[in-house]
Formats: sequence, C-alpha cells, structure tokens
Amino acid sequence: MITVDQQNLVFTLHTRRTTYQMKAGRHGVLLHTYYGPRIRGGDLSPLIQLADRGFSPNPPEAGHDRTFSLDTLPQEYATSGAGDFRLPSIQAELADGSRIVDLRFCGYMVHQGKYALEGLPAFFAREDEADTLTVYLADAVSGLRVELLYGVLEDCDLITRAVRVVNGGEAPFRLLQAASLCLDFLRADLDLITFDGRHTMERLPSRAPLRPGVQGVGSVRGISSHQHNPFAVLCEGDANEDHGLCYGAMLLYSGGFQAEVERDQFDNSRLVLGIQPRNFSWTLDPGESFTAPEAALTCTADGLGAMSRQLHRAIRRHLLRDPWAGKRHPVLINNWEATEFHFDLEKLEGIAGAAAQLGAELFVLDDGWFGVRNNDRQGLGDWGVNEEKLPGGLERLSERVRALGLDFGVWVEPEMVSEDSELYRAHPDWALTAPGRAPTRGRSQLVLDLTRTEVREYVYRSMGQVLSCPGLVYVKWDMNRALTDVWSAALPAARQGEVCHRYVLAVYELLERVRRDYPHLLIEGCAGGGGRFDAGMLYYTPQIWCSDNTDALDRLGIQCGTSFAYPAGTVGAHVSAVPNGQTCRSIPMETRGVVAMAGTFGYELDVRRCTEEEKAVIRRQIAFFKEHWDVIQNGDAYRLTDAFRPGPFTAWQQVSADRRRSLVSLVTGGASSNPPFAVLRLKGLDPELNYRINGGEERWPGDALMAAGWPVPYLPGDYQALQLWLEAE
Repeated sequence: MITVDQQNLVFTLHTRRTTYQMKAGRHGVLLHTYYGPRIRGGDLSPLIQLADRGFSPNPPEAGHDRTFSLDTLPQEYATSGAGDFRLPSIQAELADGSRIVDLRFCGYMVHQGKYALEGLPAFFAREDEADTLTVYLADAVSGLRVELLYGVLEDCDLITRAVRVVNGGEAPFRLLQAASLCLDFLRADLDLITFDGRHTMERLPSRAPLRPGVQGVGSVRGISSHQHNPFAVLCEGDANEDHGLCYGAMLLYSGGFQAEVERDQFDNSRLVLGIQPRNFSWTLDPGESFTAPEAALTCTADGLGAMSRQLHRAIRRHLLRDPWAGKRHPVLINNWEATEFHFDLEKLEGIAGAAAQLGAELFVLDDGWFGVRNNDRQGLGDWGVNEEKLPGGLERLSERVRALGLDFGVWVEPEMVSEDSELYRAHPDWALTAPGRAPTRGRSQLVLDLTRTEVREYVYRSMGQVLSCPGLVYVKWDMNRALTDVWSAALPAARQGEVCHRYVLAVYELLERVRRDYPHLLIEGCAGGGGRFDAGMLYYTPQIWCSDNTDALDRLGIQCGTSFAYPAGTVGAHVSAVPNGQTCRSIPMETRGVVAMAGTFGYELDVRRCTEEEKAVIRRQIAFFKEHWDVIQNGDAYRLTDAFRPGPFTAWQQVSADRRRSLVSLVTGGASSNPPFAVLRLKGLDPELNYRINGGEERWPGDALMAAGWPVPYLPGDYQALQLWLEAE
C-alpha cells in the first residue's frame, strides 16, 4: 500500500509488517525518513535534526543557513559534486566536462500493479498484488532527470527499487554511475554481512560491525562472481536467527556490481548497491535513457531466519518463471564426474539404464559431445555433434534414453569459444580482445563478444539446432570464465565503458529468446558452479548449479550461506562419487544424499560402480525425495545450527506452510571419543499440535520439540546423517 500526504509531500510505503517513507523536503531535496517495522504513518522528518557542521557546505537555495547541508541529510538518492561527500548514487560527466549532479524533486505518480523493466530481470506480480510509486528528480542546469521506481509487494514484505536516468537536456553526457539503491540510516550501530568466497567455496557469510569510513564488496569480473554475491545484510549487532532487526538487500543483476556501506562522521550510515562503476560509462544523447537493474529490500525485527523466509517466499512467488511450476523437478543423473570427456554411446546408455533402475528420471549429457572436444582446450563454439562419439547425434541418444524411461537433457556453454575451433579460425574478431593485444585465456578459452548482433545471432542459431532435439526437456547453460580484454569492435572508443553491461544485457536477451521459443525447457544456470548465482539469473534460469564443489561436508557451508537469500528449490545439488574430486574426502552415501536433498537433488557419478548396498540407499533416497519434495523445496526454511561454528553437527529444517509436516536433517562432523549428549531444538512447528516422528507411535508436542528439544542419538563414525520426518495428527 502506498499513501501520499500531498500537502507535505510525504510518501509512505506499507507492507504487511514494514514501512518505508520519504519526503520531498526543503529546497526539493528528497529525504529518506524511515525504513523498518510497520508503523501507522505520519511525517517522520522531525527525526532529522539540523546543525551548522564545519566543512559541510550549503546549497545556494539555503542562502546563509549553515544548518542545511546535503552532507548531513539522509537522502533517497544521493547526488555528487554538490556538497554531499558521502557515497554517491549517481555520477555523470556533463557536456562542459563538469561532474556535478544536483537532483531535486519535481513530481510523482502512483499506480496499481508492479512496474517492469525492458531487457532486465524484475520481480513480477498481478495487478492486485503490488503497487508502484514513481518519483521524478531533475538537475535544473544539465537537464539530467532521474525516475525512481518503487514496487510494493505487500504480502511478501518486499520493496523493489529501480532507477531510470533520462537525458532531458540539449547535449550528450556520460553516465559514470547509476546505483539501483541508496538507503540512509540515522544510526550506525549495525553489522554488515556479506557472502564471499572463491571458486568451489562460494557464499560463505562474513560479518563485521560498521566502522568509520567505507566497507563493502563487489565484482569487477563481468559476472556477479564466486568471490562476492550481490546480496548483503545490515542488522543489529545482537541479531541472530530468531531475534533482532535485519535488512536484506539484493541486486537482480548478473554482472559486475558494488555493494558498499559508509559510516559517516556523525554516525549515520548509507548503503549503496548497483552496477560496478569501475570501468563503467554510458553515453546518453538528448532524449535517451538508461535503466539500472532492480534492487529488492526486505526487513524484519524477527532475526535472520525470518528475513531469509521472506526472501524465499518472494523469489518463489514473484521471480521464478519455471515451466515446472507447481511440479517436482526431475531427479537427474549427470555423466560428468563419471566420464568427463571420455565416453561413447554405449557407456552413456549404460549409465542411464542403471540410473533408471534406481528411480532417476532425467539423464543429462555434459561436456564433450560437440565439435572436436576431447579436452577443455578445444571445440567451444562448434555446436555440431561429434558423430565419432555419438553416431546418430543427440537424436539417437535421446531416443535411447527415453526408451529407458528417462527424460533427456544436455550441457552447453554458448558464451565461450576455444581458439582451437572452427568458429575461432573463421571469426577471431568475435572474441573479446583489444586491438594489438594477445588475448588473456581463462580455462584455455575466450569470451564471445555477445554485444555484437551477428555474434548473438550465431549463438542463437547454434543453440536452436541443439535445443530442437526431440525429447529434450532440460539444458544446463554454463559459463566458465570471467571477462577480460573487454573491448568491442561494435562500439567507438568513447563508448567502450558500455561493453560489460551490454554483455549482461545480451546474455539476458539470449536467455529470454530461449524461454520464448522453447517454453517447455527447464534451464539450469551455471558459471563454474556458483559464479553467477544471483537473483537476476534466477529470473531466466529457475535453478542454478550451486558450486562445482560436491563434497558433502563443504556443501554444508556453501548451501547454508546460499540459504540466507535463495530458496532450496533454486539450488542445484548432486550426490557425487567418493573420494570426492575436490577434497579427496570419503563420506557415506546416506550423508551425501541428505546434503543434496537441501537442493534440487540429483546424482553425478557412475551408478554402475556402486555396490548393491549403495544402490539400495540410492533407491531409498530417491523414493524419499519424491514423497517429500514439496516440503523440502517449498516449505519455510530454518537454520537450526550455525554451519560456520564448531559443533557436533549441522542441522536444518523445512516446514510446510500449514505447519503440519516438517523435515529435519542433521549431519555430524568428525567422530570424537566419549561425546556429550545433545538435544536439538526444532523451529516453526505449531505449538498446539502433536507430531509423530518417522512414523513412530510416540506423539511429540510441538511446543516441547521447540522449547525442550529432541534427543539426538549417538551416531558413531565420521560424517553421519539422520533425517526426521514429522507429521501432525
């Protein structure tokens, strides 16, 4: 709900449990007055106190009033070069060479329904589920105008923000920064949580109190990256899973980003989130506009767990465009860790047949099936089938797989090219390379310049030949290196700063065309695992391969960190062979299955080599997942323990919306001698109901399970697991 006090120009946005407010104040400065737990309303601008602060200059409209300074006011969209020395939201180089952007309020509009962004991902909603506020700002001298768009998804406690910059002047200018979100707080006693790591160890939370100055994370890699995720949390210092004020902010963008917080000289703080401004610029001629990606905000006073559940519900209901919506995604078997590049038709058919007997439903052919592709140094870009490996092509393999009772899926990496390929030999200029420089390789491959129309058309035609294979229902869209040598022959020298953003837009365009022309396909995103695991990509690919690290123990932390923002149904997770390829660790099959069940669930191993005992475990796991998938992937998620603190076990829980069904999963670490007894306190149950555990006769009161707990039995050995299925009577 959006209310407007037209006399005082106070704009108040209400969700079920939160309130967000801004005001067009003196001299047209758009002030941010409040964001937090829901209040009745009223003008909260009296919270903003004025004083004469040394070295905080005053705008010309203020005359000699030294108490009015942009440098001390909480603003809705911070400007640059006009007296605010804190983190800016927007920077531009104007036609005269100056870099002053001084924005003032000049109007607003409210309408029912949620705005959409052309060519960019965004949360969506029915007209009766959301409202939109657009606030107009302008720089009177240059003609630069800004449209701030706010979407209010009341039931999900979600507020979205987007920004459109318009050149309303008579001369071109270069946009140097256009953040999607600026959020000011009249406090600085907050912690910043970011989600960081590296390839094969992604999205591990890092928490620190705000200190004076600027702190934050970002990516300059052209992708959202393994190293830092475009999601951040600001919370009270004592906030935990169940208590404390928490703000979650995510950027719906799959390219370079920046998330920074500044604690200023007067102990206020500012969060700025948007496209990475380093090496970014965008030229706007008169009448042209630039749209920045969407950012999404949620807030709760009930701790980090409640924050996560609010985001999960919003993503499931209003972001994912899933052809399997309301249905269980198939349990898959992927051949990569079983064969890598070395396979033939008979080997693949053997793996598929053995998996079908155990209950798998989808066979996915991974890398190595196209061109001359016997290692990762060749073949990318040549998407014709390697008939020596697969006589009869994908069609014959699909036919054989389907005859075994399985659906068929395939891996592709359309954004890349190998130097040892027919495509590169014919079009070396189609790769991102700067004139006169030898290209920088990553994984022995180069990046195609998708900003060029002819390159995108080639990629789409090539993919069309693959995606038209009869019986194909799934595609894994991979991307295995960061962007370097960022230069495009399609743009003049003065516009090379646009290449990285144009690349992201091109990826989105390709994926949108695939969705349009092959609406039945389930697309899984991937970038060397979790290098592009972000809300922007989820708009096009409703599940993403979480990490190339399939070690179950490492996955406990990776998947826990991921769960702070992203729901289980989006998290690609597989059971792989042991010793694990990344860690050389051996973990029991039961435990590997329990961990993989915290995601989309599948297998990545040669099941023909499994023992009969292991095959029996796989049958039970698949049957269990098929029976309980709805609670696992659509239930409310609870982190019962901190996966990043030493302890005897890691535990998590999923609870159905009606609180009548729940799955509790627990994994131990290394065994220790004479361990103490442990009790696990559950969450999210109905305190008035009684629950049966794993079909037993005993009834456990919901309030007792949450307050007193459940006794954890002794589990001898390393890396053991158990699951509790709770059902209310």
